[in-house]
Amino acid sequence: MGYFTDREVIVVTGAARGIGEATVRRLHQEGARVVLVDIDRAAAEQVAGSLGGEAGGAVAIAADVSDRASVEAVVERTLASWGRIDGLVNGAGIAGRSAPIWDQTDDDWRRMIAINLDSVFYFCRAVIPHMRSRRYGRIVNIASIAGKEGNPGAVPYSATKAAVIGLTKAVAKEVAKDGILVNSVAPAVIETPILEQLSEEHVRYMLERIPMGRPGKPSEVAALIAWLCSKECSFSTGFCYDISGGRATY
Repeated sequence: MGYFTDREVIVVTGAARGIGEATVRRLHQEGARVVLVDIDRAAAEQVAGSLGGEAGGAVAIAADVSDRASVEAVVERTLASWGRIDGLVNGAGIAGRSAPIWDQTDDDWRRMIAINLDSVFYFCRAVIPHMRSRRYGRIVNIASIAGKEGNPGAVPYSATKAAVIGLTKAVAKEVAKDGILVNSVAPAVIETPILEQLSEEHVRYMLERIPMGRPGKPSEVAALIAWLCSKECSFSTGFCYDISGGRATY
């Protein structure tokens, strides 16, 4: 028997690949119904189909997570289809270009803010009223070790992930008495397609700082997220969980 014995409904953004896909598969394996949100409709539908589609408890919705109206439409459609949202995993994000701050453009900065930070704000704001009405909810925001330590060559990324950690702590305090737990996860280097956006030098810098000497696996991150989305997690909120192979121990 898995974590989700009540067939909980959990929305996952950035669900078509990487940590998002691994999370969807683990949540579904544990008994949850999952809503796969991704801008890549075909990829999201392929993953949902591999889990049995709507009949099997997996629905794909194409959406631009940086657009408020698109985010609200996802929430409305989910509630119309399944009548509830028990959990939210904000996993959509981009790494951006590997470049020093003096080579980062206004467009680089604004795109990073829109996808990595605005999306988290929009989704949290959209689902929390429903969760408060039911006196239950679990929200997990995917941050990064870069948000705690800062990675050179990744100023916009590091800044947005630090902001996600701060947003998580603040929202958690606002809803702590409403049955809603809000936590973040800060992975170090994980073997996902997002690494393709980075230079070899940037990836090497990050790997050299992991005492275990290897990148993490998406399934390892998904295991932590699944627990945080479950009722088994009952007295932890506002915390940033490191999953970094020992890089961060604080």
